[in-house]
Amino acid sequence: MPRGIVVFLGPSCERETAERILPAEFRPPAARGDIAAAAGSGAQVIALIDGVFFQECAVGHREILSALSRGIRVIGASSMGALRAAELDTLGMEGVGLIYRLYRDGTLVSDDEVALVYDPETFAPLSEPLVNIRCTLRRARESGILSRDEAKVLLESARSLYFPERTYPQVCRQAEGRLSAETCRRFLEFARVHAVDQKRADAIEALAVARERAREAGVLG
Repeated sequence: MPRGIVVFLGPSCERETAERILPAEFRPPAARGDIAAAAGSGAQVIALIDGVFFQECAVGHREILSALSRGIRVIGASSMGALRAAELDTLGMEGVGLIYRLYRDGTLVSDDEVALVYDPETFAPLSEPLVNIRCTLRRARESGILSRDEAKVLLESARSLYFPERTYPQVCRQAEGRLSAETCRRFLEFARVHAVDQKRADAIEALAVARERAREAGVLG
């Protein structure tokens, strides 16, 4: 394992896939102080993908800025990484992926968009992030599965749920009375096969960027 590359990864992407893209030291979702600890251990490239929030203290802005001031490349994407990159990209943090750009441009404003619950041992997601639901609704609309108004009702239903309760079946149940049973059945069948996992796509893109930055830094051959 090359020294100097640290990736904070949890439910956004399965570890096996990540390891095929980037040989690195993989650590669990980052909490307050973990970026400083990685910098102190000699990291030259840090990819912040997943991080804790709500239940624990989130990664601090100052520890990222401190790492950047030491010349460490810090990349953010997908989840907590996208949030912090949108806040700190003008100060040197590198944001990657669609979710980062949506936060940067103000299209997304709430941390709640990327929140989910997951198995603490396997990191398997147990609910669906709102941003993934948004992307799936858009794909369903573009595919002719939903009308614009139907997609809007389902998005409103998803937003009305607390993030641990967000699953596609629960979103449809929340929309009962405003959408027909046939519309919900059609959408659930579509989501079962074609659901968009934007957080995973952005995580994979960030790992590839981190690999390039590691090569530039001479950490990878």
